[in-house]
Amino acid sequence: MKYLHSMVRVHDLDASLRFYCEGLGLREVRRTEVPDGKYTLVFLSAADSPEAEIELTWNWGSQEDYGSARNFGHLAFRVEDIYATCARLQAMGYTIHRPPRDGHMAFVRSPDLISIELLQEGHLPPREPWASMPNTGNW
Repeated sequence: MKYLHSMVRVHDLDASLRFYCEGLGLREVRRTEVPDGKYTLVFLSAADSPEAEIELTWNWGSQEDYGSARNFGHLAFRVEDIYATCARLQAMGYTIHRPPRDGHMAFVRSPDLISIELLQEGHLPPREPWASMPNTGNW
């Protein structure tokens, strides 16, 4: 058996690609447009683990409530500099729901409310403004 990918449904493909690619640094591996089925599949991966992919599924025109059920927890990514990653995401307008107060772990949510855990490779010393920043909302 071989793990292939995780799939998340998205309402706005461009907004999701901005978050995952520009914000997190993933790259688009391949894309499949299915006009008859009215959907697009976009596969993304991280440079250090290209074999583990995320599939973004965009059902054209869907208004379905994908919800934020707790049965799916989160996607996790190891980052080289958690402070720089959080600062970039914050500058792009995303809320850092669980700031990296400990220099190791943070949570942010995608435009479709998928929880994303960011884990620092190793630990960085606590740094402001993150060290005293409170949690915001749910992650």
